[in-house]
Amino acid sequence: MGEAIVSDLLTEILIPVAAVIGIAFALVQWLFVSKVKVVPERQGVPSSNNNNGLDDYLLAEEEEGGNEHTVAVKCAEIQNAISEGATSFLFTEYQYVGIFMVAFAVLIFLFLGSVEGFSTREQPCTYSKDKSCKPALFNAIFSTVAFLLGAVTSVVSGFLGMKIATFANARTTLEARKGVGKAFITAFRSGAVMGFLLAANGLLVLYISINLFKLYYADDWEGLFEAITGYGLGGSSMALFGRVGGGIYTKAADVGADLVGKVERNIPEDDPRNPAVIADNVGDNVGDIAGMGSDLFGSYAESSCAALVVASISSFGVNHDFTGMCYPLLISSMGIIVCLITTLFATDFFEIKAVKEIEPALKRQLIISTALMTVGIAIVSWLALPSSFTIFNFGTQKEVKNWELFFCVAIGLWAGLVIGFVTEYYTSNAYSPVQDVADSCRTGAATNVIFGLALGYKSVIIPIFAIAVSIFVSFSLAAMYGIAVAALGMLSTIATGLAIDAYGPISDNAGGIAEMAGMSHKVRERTDALDAAGNTTAAIGKGFAIGSAALVSLALFGAFVSRAAISKVDVLTPKVFIGLIVGAMLPYWFSAMTMKSVGSAALKMVEEVRRQFNTIPGLLEGTTKPDYATCVKISTDASIKEMIPPGALVMLTPLIVGTFFGVETLSGVLAGSLVSGVQIAISASNTGGAWDNAKKYIEAGVSEHAKSLGPKGSDPHKAAVIGDTIGDPLKDTSGPSLNILIKLMAVESLVFAPFFATHGGLLFKIF
Repeated sequence: MGEAIVSDLLTEILIPVAAVIGIAFALVQWLFVSKVKVVPERQGVPSSNNNNGLDDYLLAEEEEGGNEHTVAVKCAEIQNAISEGATSFLFTEYQYVGIFMVAFAVLIFLFLGSVEGFSTREQPCTYSKDKSCKPALFNAIFSTVAFLLGAVTSVVSGFLGMKIATFANARTTLEARKGVGKAFITAFRSGAVMGFLLAANGLLVLYISINLFKLYYADDWEGLFEAITGYGLGGSSMALFGRVGGGIYTKAADVGADLVGKVERNIPEDDPRNPAVIADNVGDNVGDIAGMGSDLFGSYAESSCAALVVASISSFGVNHDFTGMCYPLLISSMGIIVCLITTLFATDFFEIKAVKEIEPALKRQLIISTALMTVGIAIVSWLALPSSFTIFNFGTQKEVKNWELFFCVAIGLWAGLVIGFVTEYYTSNAYSPVQDVADSCRTGAATNVIFGLALGYKSVIIPIFAIAVSIFVSFSLAAMYGIAVAALGMLSTIATGLAIDAYGPISDNAGGIAEMAGMSHKVRERTDALDAAGNTTAAIGKGFAIGSAALVSLALFGAFVSRAAISKVDVLTPKVFIGLIVGAMLPYWFSAMTMKSVGSAALKMVEEVRRQFNTIPGLLEGTTKPDYATCVKISTDASIKEMIPPGALVMLTPLIVGTFFGVETLSGVLAGSLVSGVQIAISASNTGGAWDNAKKYIEAGVSEHAKSLGPKGSDPHKAAVIGDTIGDPLKDTSGPSLNILIKLMAVESLVFAPFFATHGGLLFKIF
């Protein structure tokens, strides 16, 4: 079979070094952002009562209208209000999530410990009955520790992202006064800080966990990597609450601000007279930044865990080939280096001088990272893998060549790019689909909604074919391991993907701050251009997240079927079919819960904003300040209360089905939720993105066609705002949360598989 060129010792050095390089690069980018004209407070300038260490004022060299000190002070105050609101919400959310985390950790220990009656005796291995493996009790302890590590890393990832975004938003606004290029670099560097910190931290914590667990498990790699799956479960369970809670918060505020402000009162977006405006900007950070960070971390952790579990029962694990075993981690390490080089193209090698160059620069990031990563995968596959090896394939060992594994990872990587560009085609206002949606606004909101829904459904076709081709090729070449590494390939450029994703909400916040600080029209135009490009790239990011979730979920499903000793999943068996049909229903139930939650919270927000406009004298004239704090409280209370039922649905379903109906029915539930969840997630995200950009297309009025539909406040524009408002919960709450649903149920089933296989199916045993 041959041996890998890279030694085990070199592997043990390369992985942590790549992670440390990623963290160092993130800190360098943060230093560049922090240098954006922060000067000591000058005499005579009032204090901004800043609690975030931002006592210095942000000043720019040129100001087009207005006193630079006054504008800087306003920016610092607004930034402080947004940062405080976001921090306060996340701390409240984490208190509730912390209680859940401890309770679920206890549940993992009790369920897994009871598999062998909390025995401390060694047991025959699951896949090699002639060998002895560590006791079930210790597997339960280590699975619980891994779960807590994954959960904490996920929470930290989201929180760091939020702090970076709130640190960068006002700096981006002030840089926009010098030109669009300066503002772009500030926003993009800030996104890169989050991207590299998350990718590097995820890799480092996983690598350290494996090495620490190895001290106890020694040669029992089967038990070691089974326990490590708890890491993926912890990451995704926190991501679920982050995505749902943050999504409800941001969309309740956004819908309330838009309906009353823009439609009823005819005031601009982010106008300081709007009481919901601070809550809206806080929401961008807790939903689009913190939630998204936790989500993509969860995907990364789960794809790594799925690949490691299958590898541990293949020749890598049986022969204790540490370098081959760490192939998924080496791919991620190479991804960090590739993304580092790619980022330099945006920040150092090319300078943006005009608005029209922004979107191509972001797209160039995706293409460059994918092209370089393809070469990187080839190098890792050649150096880290033996020329041939065997992969576990449902009870048999399949012989695989190293070049076949290269193709598995590469096809996942390129499928991600295809999904990204198809998503862009359907959600960018530069192309006909969104322009058709905008044109439909001529005849009112109803036709806009019809066209938007049709666009979303149609946008599912090519991504599903891309995912299907990836699954077929990767499974044919390397069985379930091939699918797991294909998912990892799609996520290998996560640092660049996250940088592009985070750039959008930072630019959106920058535009809001410019409007609230009373900056010139030119500055707002620049921030709007940054935001419009960010909107499309955010949709691309969601496409990546959904595509990778489908592959990750399938890989985890394969690992679950193997671990639960299911010989085949036969849909003609009643046990499986009832699971299949119920599983397909779950994404609809989950979407109904999250949509209604946003609607209920938005209802309260609309009533509060209306009350303030009607009862506070001088608010509409701008002579009195609105009560921002009440709106922030409404969003916070609603999201904390409303995130619990959808979270409980996802977390309890595998436990209930596995315990009472058994592993065969659970396998049907997982397959059903995967198949229907992916379709709904893609269509919901793209429909919402298209409605949002149709509205922006009319507002920008760049082409003659767009001008004929405008200006702001016209009937077509009002119809577009209604479409955008309907799309908000689709693209930022239900759609992105669904990919967590399909991954989380699969990884949870895998973690609890030993219990379900031993004690599950109580109802069928009784009757």
